[in-house]
Amino acid sequence: MFWTRFFKFMSHDMAIDLGTANTVVYLRGRGIVLNEPSVVAIETINGVKRVKAVGDDAKLMMGKTPHQIEAIRPLRDGVIADIDVAEQMIKHFIHKVHGQRRFPRWPEIVICVPSGSTSVERRAIRDAASNAGASQVWLIEEPMAAAIGADMPVTEPIGSMVVDIGGGTTEVAVLSLRGLAYTTSVRVGGDKMDEAISSYVRRNHNLLIGEATAERIKQEVGVAKMPADGKGSTIHIKGRDLVNGVPKEISITQGQIAEALTEPVSQIVEGVRIALENTAPELAADIVDQGIVLTGGGALLTGLDEVLREATGLPVTVADDPLTCVALGTGRALEDPIFRGVLLTA
Repeated sequence: MFWTRFFKFMSHDMAIDLGTANTVVYLRGRGIVLNEPSVVAIETINGVKRVKAVGDDAKLMMGKTPHQIEAIRPLRDGVIADIDVAEQMIKHFIHKVHGQRRFPRWPEIVICVPSGSTSVERRAIRDAASNAGASQVWLIEEPMAAAIGADMPVTEPIGSMVVDIGGGTTEVAVLSLRGLAYTTSVRVGGDKMDEAISSYVRRNHNLLIGEATAERIKQEVGVAKMPADGKGSTIHIKGRDLVNGVPKEISITQGQIAEALTEPVSQIVEGVRIALENTAPELAADIVDQGIVLTGGGALLTGLDEVLREATGLPVTVADDPLTCVALGTGRALEDPIFRGVLLTA
């Protein structure tokens, strides 16, 4: 009975994709067990702050909170902006995954970080996880985790390119032999797309919309390429009229959303072009055969693969499950000894 319980407890090690938009948790031996928004609701009572909700519950409160409650996203542009709140969020997710059970040791945790993050930013992530209860914290660079999760040949002497489009950053990397031959990080992702949609609607329709509405527009009718008829499908959105100050509903077309997303999409394309220009000739020759693989939530933007294919002339494919690629890769790096060499200690 003792050994049964002991080995059961040994499976508490986890891998975390600590994303700007969502946090995905992978538990050793069980796979992905949690996927929730990276949002924390903080309530202030008599000057004392306490966590009211985390994840899905907190996201429902965004833009709808009274003065004493604030819905915070502790990560911005892929790095921790508020370390105390991030620590509370990580701690909440650890306890949510494990329940209220007590176990003999705190878990070993692997967390992915943007390739362009500084040593200070990496230390903030490591400290937040350590303070949340990790016995040991390993870091893995996001494009490497994405490539492992997409089953790319990262351990072989073959050049391959991955473009991971997250909520805060787009990671472009050329990989070979368990390392990053070239990498660049563009501070453009799902958040910038949402902001571009909000700005377009405000500028062209005098309508103020919130983050949640902009995200819904992107998910339902967002396109990277102008529709053939210039319009495409239509969506009805609600917000506040900036002229009259009253609630208002308008219709907006896919063509207008494509126009709104022109700038962030162009920045992603430019990041890919820069990476290709700086790739060694032999690796570039491999990429012609292997093509480019898109991962991350931004890869689900309709037509983005076509835009990149036209801009580069290379084959471009979207990973089978782009939303969880990074978490799956981080989990495989935790479990499989062949990938241990890609983990970082600081």
